[in-house]
Amino acid sequence: MATAQLTRVSAPTPTTQRPGPVRRHGWTYVYLAPFAILTAVFVIYPIFASLGYTLYEWDGLGEPTDFIGLRNFADVAADEFFWSSFRHAALYTLVLVPVQLVLALALALVLNNPKLRGSTFYRAIYFLPAVTSVAIVGIVLKLMLSNFSDVLSRPLMAVGLTDQPLDFLGDPGTALWAVIVIGIWNTLGYNMVYFLAGLQTIPKEQYEAAQIDGAGKIAQFVHVTVPGLRGVGVVIVFLAIIGSLQVFDLVMVLTGGGPYFATEVVNTYIYHQAFGGSIGSGGSAEPNVGYASAASFFFGIILLVLTLGQMWAIKVMRARKAARA
Repeated sequence: MATAQLTRVSAPTPTTQRPGPVRRHGWTYVYLAPFAILTAVFVIYPIFASLGYTLYEWDGLGEPTDFIGLRNFADVAADEFFWSSFRHAALYTLVLVPVQLVLALALALVLNNPKLRGSTFYRAIYFLPAVTSVAIVGIVLKLMLSNFSDVLSRPLMAVGLTDQPLDFLGDPGTALWAVIVIGIWNTLGYNMVYFLAGLQTIPKEQYEAAQIDGAGKIAQFVHVTVPGLRGVGVVIVFLAIIGSLQVFDLVMVLTGGGPYFATEVVNTYIYHQAFGGSIGSGGSAEPNVGYASAASFFFGIILLVLTLGQMWAIKVMRARKAARA
């Protein structure tokens, strides 16, 4: 006789709902909220608020009433001084970025060596100018170049590059180059740290495998280091380009855009148009906030194009990496 086996069916238990992403990461949003609010109030809102000022000729006092439409944008596009300041910023970028990135990568490779004693000390020394106030750096170097210009000019006179002492910041022919050299030194630490961070993400096993295969230091750099830094390198290059094009404080402290507009860059040009005053001993401008806002938006479009180029380059890099995987 077969015995019937009774199976006990348990009643279904109600499924517990998982909390949504906002609840799971609630404290993250709480910590980010103050920064997001301050950014919205002091960055995003002023950008959109100043867009209305571009349609007026306004000195910044009272309410804008002189409506001129898009004439400010047309005047900016036709202003030779704007394009001259853009050429100065472009030259500053074209010289500073490659020189600085090569030096930063070389320093990062040296400081990333685990056998180097005192590497932390050297990292701090090279990064110190980047965290020092630009106003202090500019004033000190301006005094040094003014007081020791004869001493610095003697080597150049000895090799025949010049026949008289140079006023590095007071000569229109040398002022921008002096600012570029100071800019390379002043912001070198940022890119050095970025490259150090990138180097430390490359697995040591790759170097060990390359060494087993007989690769020397140069071959390891070409076939291991460069591919390992390709992704972060694209970001570093674009950040350096965009940051260099927006140079302002260093130029403002060292030369104020002078002498005779020789170091006027886009941001100092916008500043002088907005607040007026003397421009590097080469002239003066009446305050025109509407015109300055138009110039700022015009320049912002150029930076936006570069930013979109950065996003496209990163997307291409990720797609290639995924394809190889």
